[in-house]
Amino acid sequence: MEQSRDLEGHTYNRWFFILVLLFGSFTMSISQSSVSNIYRPLMDTFNVQMTSVQWMTTGFMLVMCIMMPVSPWLLNNVKFKNLFMSILLTFDIGTLIIIFAHSFITLIIGRALEAIAVGILFPSFQSVLLYITPKAKRGTVMGLAGLVMGSALALGPTICSVILNFTAWRGLFMFFMVVVTVLFILALFAIKDVMPHKESHLDFISVILSIGLIGILYFVNAIGQLSKGGGSLSFLLLILVVSLIMVTAFVYRQFHLKEPLLQLRVMKNLNFDLSMGLTGISYIALIVVTIIYPQYYQTVLGIPAKYSGFALIPGSIIMSVLNPLTGHLADKFGFKRIMVIGMSMILLGWLALTIMPFQFGLIAMIITSSLIKGGNAFVMMPATTLGGDSLPKEYISHGTAVITTVRQILGSTGVMIASLILTNVTNDSLGRGIRMSLARNNGYHVVFLTFFIIEIFGMIMALMIKNNHKEGAKK
Repeated sequence: MEQSRDLEGHTYNRWFFILVLLFGSFTMSISQSSVSNIYRPLMDTFNVQMTSVQWMTTGFMLVMCIMMPVSPWLLNNVKFKNLFMSILLTFDIGTLIIIFAHSFITLIIGRALEAIAVGILFPSFQSVLLYITPKAKRGTVMGLAGLVMGSALALGPTICSVILNFTAWRGLFMFFMVVVTVLFILALFAIKDVMPHKESHLDFISVILSIGLIGILYFVNAIGQLSKGGGSLSFLLLILVVSLIMVTAFVYRQFHLKEPLLQLRVMKNLNFDLSMGLTGISYIALIVVTIIYPQYYQTVLGIPAKYSGFALIPGSIIMSVLNPLTGHLADKFGFKRIMVIGMSMILLGWLALTIMPFQFGLIAMIITSSLIKGGNAFVMMPATTLGGDSLPKEYISHGTAVITTVRQILGSTGVMIASLILTNVTNDSLGRGIRMSLARNNGYHVVFLTFFIIEIFGMIMALMIKNNHKEGAKK
């Protein structure tokens, strides 16, 4: 059993610590990705429209995004054990509110509390893993983190479907609450105070200005509704302009504060910037496949909705198997080589979709999905690890917060771009008298071509990046 020492010099089992941390992240990540499965029962229970119930996902994402820049300050000013226990307790309270909710607004309040917990945890657990793990083993440990995050995103809807076969929607949240409560008990023994403290003043002006990130994400998600006749373009543009001004002021303030809320000087490191870009671009590929492929299965191949999610499982299994393996290979052979292989797999998957003359069958789509998801295992978490290695140790928490926030924004933007292209190209084809089946094929073809081009930029970044992880491991 591997023993390490916390800040007070007490020994603890590092792998027990890591497993509790990862299971907590896994459970909360599933709760993020699975709620879309219960939209219809929520609409029936609370007598609300789809546009309202979608705030269970959109609102969650917005609240989560505002908490990410605050996570480095919390790591520096709050003992990690206290912080982690508070995260679990906040999530449990939010889930309890949802279970007993009798109005939709109460449901949203409970969901917001869950989002606060997840928004703090996601960048924090990656920062802690990077901090407590020797450089020579970071690839392996972060590969496990990639396994947790990727599997939760891909398998969340499937796990949700299985649970809902035995219970109503409230039972799903009861399941989350039971798991998190068990983790709370385990954390009392497993989690230790491992992050050094550097007490600083919380800059509330920066917190307020960071709300501009919420505005940008809201714009990205709401712009897709315009093609469906929802929302006002002028109002959305006003939100975008105000949000951009706030984010610009936020960035300016971080560079001029002695103790910034978020240390954006990490972005002066080119290797970190390339790592951040690779993480975002690989996440775009993963999230677009997760969202767009089920639509393709349903609308083009005619597969029922309740079965379309199962067609994603082979790719998810491959990604889950490869994540720990790629981390080990990166530690052994260097990160740059691994990420170039991953980007090649992602590009090959999108290229196959782009050059297809007609529609692909189910087997061919599963193969391309497996290529793209497998490539993601070679890129996303290795890039996060290499980005952390490019920074001084005291900046790791800031770097992971920046990467996580940018990844969230780019992922949402990718889904928005895919949805807009699919809708507009399909409608344009129908307007030119093309029958529905061919019009849909045209829409999907342009989506695939667009993301093939986007991933080319990812390959360029992978070729430009410096493989300083292996050098650091030798020191």
